Order: sequence, then C-alpha cells, then structure tokens
Amino acid sequence: MLRPLLLRFFRALIGVYFRDIEAVGVPAAGTRGRLFAANHVNGLIDPILVVTRAPFPISPIAKAPLFKVPVLRALLRVADAVPVNRKQDGGGDNEAVFDRVAEHFARGGNLLIFPEGVSHNEPQLVPIKTGPARMLARAYERGARGLTFQAIALEFDARDTFRSRALLVFGPVRAVDEANGDVAQITETLRSDLEDLVIGAGTWAERRLIVRVAELLAHDEGDRSLATWSSIGRQVVAAKRALGDPARYRAVDEAVTGYYELLERTGVHEDHVVAAVPRPPGAWLRALLLVAILPLALAGYALYAIPYQLPKLATRLAGREQDVVSTYKLGLGIAAYAVWMGALLTAALVWAPWLAVVVIASPIAALIWLDRSELLTARVLARRNEAALRTARAAAVEAIARARALVT
Repeated sequence: MLRPLLLRFFRALIGVYFRDIEAVGVPAAGTRGRLFAANHVNGLIDPILVVTRAPFPISPIAKAPLFKVPVLRALLRVADAVPVNRKQDGGGDNEAVFDRVAEHFARGGNLLIFPEGVSHNEPQLVPIKTGPARMLARAYERGARGLTFQAIALEFDARDTFRSRALLVFGPVRAVDEANGDVAQITETLRSDLEDLVIGAGTWAERRLIVRVAELLAHDEGDRSLATWSSIGRQVVAAKRALGDPARYRAVDEAVTGYYELLERTGVHEDHVVAAVPRPPGAWLRALLLVAILPLALAGYALYAIPYQLPKLATRLAGREQDVVSTYKLGLGIAAYAVWMGALLTAALVWAPWLAVVVIASPIAALIWLDRSELLTARVLARRNEAALRTARAAAVEAIARARALVT
C-alpha cells in the first residue's frame, strides 16, 4: 500500500527538481521479467528517475551500505530494493542475492541495475560489471524463460542544477533465451547497447564539444528537445571518429568554443539566440495569470529564501563530487522545506490563519516565476548582444558544415 504513495511523492518531487523530463522508447505497461541496465552519473537521482517514469513496478538494486542508513533503509524496503555487496564496500557473498533475484524474475518482476557499479564523473561509460548478466544467467539456469534485458541511457543538460532537464532513452529489448543464458554474451550486448545510447568521449573537453555541436544542429532543425539533441549527439560522435585527425576538427572546436564563451560572458543560452518559437494558443491568458500571481511569487521568494539557498550552500561547503550534488540538494531540500514550511504554517495558524494559504501557495508561484524570469532575462540580453551572438553562431555553424562535408 505504501509503494504507490511513495512513487507519487517522488514523481512529484523529481518533477519539481527538473524543469522537463523526456523519455524515449518507454516499454509497455505490462512489461514483466525484464532487467533494465542504465549508466550512472547522478547518484540517487538516477534510480528515482527510472522507477518513477516507468509505467510498471521496478525493483532497484542498491549497494548494501545504503541499507544501514535508517531513513533510506525504510524507503528501500518499501521500494522492494535488493542489496548487493560491492568489492569497494568490503565485498561479501552475493550468491544469496542472485538466488533472490532469480526468484524475483520467476515471479515476473522487473529489476533496475547500474552495471558500471558506481556513480561517477567520467565523460564516458566506465567498464561494466558481470553482475547483471550473472543474475539473468542464474534465473535462466533455474528454468526461467522469456526473460529480457534492456539498456537505458540517462542524460542531463546540467545534472547538478535545479530546474534543468533530464532524458531517458530506452534501447532495444534483448532476449536472454537467444543468448542461452551466457554471461559473457549478455555482458557484451549490454555494454554495446549502452555505448550506442550514451554520448561519450575520451575527455570532458571532447564531450563538451560534441554536446555543443549537437545542440546547434538540433536547434537548426527547429527541435529543442533533449531526445533530438541526444540522437544528433551520437551521430556527432560517429562523425568525429570518422574525421580521425584532431586537426581536421580543430576549426570546429575553436569556432564553437568561441561562440559558447561569448554566450557565457553575455549571460545568454544558445536556445535564446535562435529564432523565436511561435507563441502557443492562449499565450496572452498565461501572461495575465503570471501578472496575477506575481505578488504571491514575491511572497514566496521572501518566505522561502533561506531553505532555497541552504541546499546549495551546504553542498558547496561539503565539497561533494558533481555526480552526487543533485542527490544532496534534493535530500537537503526536502528536509529544509518541510521544517521551514511547518514552522511558517504553525506561526500562521497561531497569528493569522488566512496566511496559511500564502504559505502553501507562494512557493508554487515563485517556482513558476523563477522559470519565467530566467527566460525573460536571457531574451533581453540576447537582443542586446544580438549582432555579435549571431555572427559568432554563424561562424560556428559554418565550421560544422565544413567538417560534415569532410565526413560525407
């Protein structure tokens, strides 16, 4: 009974943290007996994203130390998570875990695992473990048939930033029966599928260039979705390999880097430089509603300034690795907002009960205006620096076109 409530809560929570979450190739609601394997670059955010976006139950695999944390242990139990003893956590016997997983698959359950074994800050996949394949092989040995596995790529436009965007790309469905439960074959298929789905590079500088080129090309196609950005990004990776000699794409690097440095200096985002998106029907009504809730938004900014800044400040002072920043921000944000709102509600009910409505509604209005004000500011800055930005962008696009001509 608790699991559906917990899922709704975290679905709403992750929907607040990310401005937009896209999912491509999501399996049907009746999916059963499948192992899902995803890349792991954003701590506890990764399993929350997959579990809350899937239209069917998935039991996550979790490292054993997490079950020693009181609050997390309770949440993991409700989520039917399976503990695994990793070597870096002191090792341990996982044979009993494999048996439990085999029984889970036999009942038609689904499982989520991160085959890299650890959340990381690398610009590409790290070597994947054989654990997922061994779990499937154990179930196959026990007579389970019809089992499948599927890779998932998780991408973020700014993984450690509040109100950024996230993308889930589900890969091809693979049958364990076709691999005859062979551990090596299943592992290699998972590795190959993940590499095909994830935008990877040898260094962060290379990945940054690939992502920027993909963004420029996606916007030129008139599509600002992360799904298109990811698809083009993988094509850019292939094109970069085809170019071979770094000198052949140095002009692209210089032009694109120069353009994005100008964007950073002027405080503008790339999608604010491209042609304006036509106003959707009812835009005037939304504008009126924005004006109407402005006083409430200002109240929200004032009332919740401390809990809004606290997670960012605490994370910065703690010096956390980038792959767990969002996890700490989310966790601290839940605690800070709950305590702060509780105190405000108590004070309102004691002195002025009607203010309770403001306490509850104002942070929602502030969130709406947070997104809108950033957009409006960026558009003003883009107009102010329009000539220089468009010249630099044109040079970047021209350099990309020359490089593409070399590939084709």
